[in-house]
Amino acid sequence: MKITVIGGGSTYTPELVNGFLARVESLPLEELWLMDIDKERLEIVGGFAKRMVKVKGEPFKVILSTDQREAIAGASYVTTQLRVGMMPARRGDEYLGLRHGLIGQETTGVGGMAKALRTIPVILGIANDIREVAPGALLANFTNPAGLVTEALNRHAPDIPAVGVCNVGITTKMEIIESLEKFTGEKIDDDRAALNTLGLNHLTWHRGFTIDGEEMWSQIFPAYVAEMKKEEEPEWDIRTLESLGMIPNYYLQYFYYTDKKLAEQKQWPPSRAEEVMEIEKDLLRDYADLNLTEPPADLMKRGGAYYSTLATQLINSHYNDMGQIHVVNVRNDGSVKEWPPDWVLELPAKVDRKGIHPLHTDPLPAACFGLISQIKMYELLTVEAAVHGGRNAAYQALLTHPLGPKADKVEAVLEDMLETNKRWLPQFFK
Repeated sequence: MKITVIGGGSTYTPELVNGFLARVESLPLEELWLMDIDKERLEIVGGFAKRMVKVKGEPFKVILSTDQREAIAGASYVTTQLRVGMMPARRGDEYLGLRHGLIGQETTGVGGMAKALRTIPVILGIANDIREVAPGALLANFTNPAGLVTEALNRHAPDIPAVGVCNVGITTKMEIIESLEKFTGEKIDDDRAALNTLGLNHLTWHRGFTIDGEEMWSQIFPAYVAEMKKEEEPEWDIRTLESLGMIPNYYLQYFYYTDKKLAEQKQWPPSRAEEVMEIEKDLLRDYADLNLTEPPADLMKRGGAYYSTLATQLINSHYNDMGQIHVVNVRNDGSVKEWPPDWVLELPAKVDRKGIHPLHTDPLPAACFGLISQIKMYELLTVEAAVHGGRNAAYQALLTHPLGPKADKVEAVLEDMLETNKRWLPQFFK
């Protein structure tokens, strides 16, 4: 088995390597290819990955490459964790928002749109390589904005088996398990638990949780609200929680409490990108230490908890036909029969050798669907703009987004976005 990681120079990669090392008995991995366009960074991260594998008896080979097509050729699985423009582009997305009095964030609002415009053509290029040199390989996309990128794959590379993956679902699941374990004193294997969540990537509402098929939400949700009431500055307005009866994905704070988030932005620098740049500088220095064979503790500062767990669990469940339930981004296909079948949604799905199968589930209430439908229209317009370099589609995407500029400011924001990212957006400057 050959598994390819596009964006192998990421500081996340050592955690992913650990995930594969933990599953060598069930996953017959022979070659792990790490591909990146940044040769210097790839050599640092890849060299560390090789030492990690060597100290464990070298159960598989780690191969480094700057050639995307060569790295993909013959792969059974391809994972994407790339960042077009790297961290400086993320910082640009954040300050684009700040300049115009809008949310500046890597997946939400104008920053998320800029990232999508840069990323979608690159991911579709990877899909094309899979089609030509690794037919049948499963593409697991971790690159943000994960749901929007998966929507582009669904519409422009429907023949490529693809799934969008985000760690919010598994992080929420593990946090709930941890709370239950403290309350009951019983150890709960995560295979026994399933989170019921629905929406779009970074726009979901958690509304159920089962252990061995038994629904626990009537105990979990009131306990969550009770804990929130004890907080001096609660994360959520209690009335909102009680009205919905659900726990919102924390990214919904950008929509529910926009003014608060804008006030936080005014305290920059440092923005989150600038914080991460400092964290990565330290991590890369650690990775370059020839005596280091285990990921350093500082890796947790980077974010992305349970990323490797989710990635390797999903591949393991697919390869070994395990039928595990994972929260992923995948085409609706009637799983929520009241919603359009061609929309990519984030929801629980069964993962087995035949593919990724979304589970049938009830729709969300109108209070949630109104926002979902508006963001989905923004996503579809952004995909059209990214693929065709359509300025009018990009204009309408900004006009549609609830966190976008007012109509008379759309043109100024769009021009700033395109000029700021000109080197990565050739489709708009033909």
